[in-house]
This record gives sequence, C-alpha cells and structure tokens, in this order.
Amino acid sequence: MGLNGLIGPVPLSWYLMLSAILFTLGVAGFLLRKNLITVFMSIELMLNAVNLTFVAFSRHYKQVDGQIFTFFVMVVAAAEAAVGLAIILTVFKNRSTLLVDDVDSLRL
Repeated sequence: MGLNGLIGPVPLSWYLMLSAILFTLGVAGFLLRKNLITVFMSIELMLNAVNLTFVAFSRHYKQVDGQIFTFFVMVVAAAEAAVGLAIILTVFKNRSTLLVDDVDSLRL
C-alpha cells in the first residue's frame, strides 16, 4: 500500500469497465476500419479485453479458472495471429492491397 495506506486495492468494477472500453474499441475498429491489418489488430484487442475480464474475476474470486481460460485464449490468439498474418501477406501479394472492400471475393 502506498501513501501510508490511503490507496487500497483496485475495485473489480474498474477492471471490468476498462475491459468493456477495450472491447468496445475493438468492435468499433472491426466494424469501421477498411484495412485488414487494423481489423486484425481490433480482433486481438477484443481477445485481450476478454483476457482482462477473466483475470479480474479470477483474482476477485481467488480461483485459478480465469487464468487457465486466459492461457487458452492466448494460445488460440497466437495460432490466429500466425494463420491470419499468413493469409494477409498472401492477399497483399496477390492483390497489392489490404483494403477490405477490394478483397471481397476469393477469385484472383
């Protein structure tokens, strides 16, 4: 505790509010942006917001379940990052653009 005990632990609601804000920013980026890289980063932001919620509840209830779920979400996010970046690089190589509107079909 800092400042002679004047600052206590951070309440659970603050973590949940931060997580909700991050998730909302991720959804807004996913829906409003046209660049594939930005859409990809927005999905990662949403996954991290969910991880924050899992860890906050895990710490609040003094259980490790949320941290275990966070580990699995991170594994899925890593696999998604590898596959997603490979797809994005292939699309850019074939189409010379990363705009979502220009990459609307699977034909070359």
